Amino acid sequence: MASDRRFAIEQVSDRNLALELVRVTESAAVACSRWMGLGKKNEADGAAVTAMRHAFDTVEIDGTVVIGEGEMDEAPMLYIGEKVGCGGPGMDIAVDPLEGTNLCAKGGPNALSVIALAERGNFLHAPDIYMDKIAVGGGLPAGVVDLDAPIEENMKNLARAKGCAVTELVACILDRERHAEKIARLRALGSRIVLISDGDVAAAIATSQPDSGVDICLGIGGAPEGVLTAAALRCVGGQMQGRLMFENAEQIERARSMGIADPHRKFDITDMARGRVMFAATGVTDGAMLRGVHRSGRGAVTHSVVMRSQSGTIRYIEAYHVSPGANGTRS
Repeated sequence: MASDRRFAIEQVSDRNLALELVRVTESAAVACSRWMGLGKKNEADGAAVTAMRHAFDTVEIDGTVVIGEGEMDEAPMLYIGEKVGCGGPGMDIAVDPLEGTNLCAKGGPNALSVIALAERGNFLHAPDIYMDKIAVGGGLPAGVVDLDAPIEENMKNLARAKGCAVTELVACILDRERHAEKIARLRALGSRIVLISDGDVAAAIATSQPDSGVDICLGIGGAPEGVLTAAALRCVGGQMQGRLMFENAEQIERARSMGIADPHRKFDITDMARGRVMFAATGVTDGAMLRGVHRSGRGAVTHSVVMRSQSGTIRYIEAYHVSPGANGTRS
């Protein structure tokens, strides 16, 4: 009976905390949306960081940022090792206050404010370097794709698992010169491709959404974004693998100093995000997964998603934020 009661308390606590995380991403999204389309990505990112940092002050956790936007001397970013929250259970935090700074600056789709949370020690402490990644959604046989397998084999296995032809699959990949060979091989197979300029977190999560039209996300992007993606896909039963990509010996030593004993290891999704994981995101600009912040003279409307690995629950939340002074109230 005592264990049942403790489990019930933990469930309530998790649900409440998940909703608190949404309030944090909402704050960041609303703040940086003022810079949308103005061509000033640093200002937009700075606004998101400041708002997120202040919003964390009311969250009842003893949080440590393990995936952030740089080192302590690079403030005002939410730096690796920064403490957040007003006290409570020890938690590791992965944040990207504005995932897709260029997208926000240019008014492009799929810019997000993103947070993932896990109990201490359950996130991969990934340095801010590149990671080679492959991700698919839930409901598929284990090991349906493999980072080390040829693209052709992965696409054929995925098509077989989905009961369709390879030519019906859609792959999402960052539009970068480094992906020229992958793109050519996918097109040789007849697979369709969605090329994106930025925002690979949203793209990878899209693989878990039946109506997104994206079946697989692959290619080289940021390692911190890889951990955030793994956290989201953990909540929905997706699959992901990643391997760090190093440019010099200094980066290898940096990874080792962060606890990565084998820098060349292939990480599975549970290597990147273990245990009970929560994920929250709020749209900054309109995208396939979330609507962006819609502003008016009276305030703003936000569209968010919050997910928990413990229950597999996915909640979409539309919130109305009244501007200070409107009707004498504020959000």
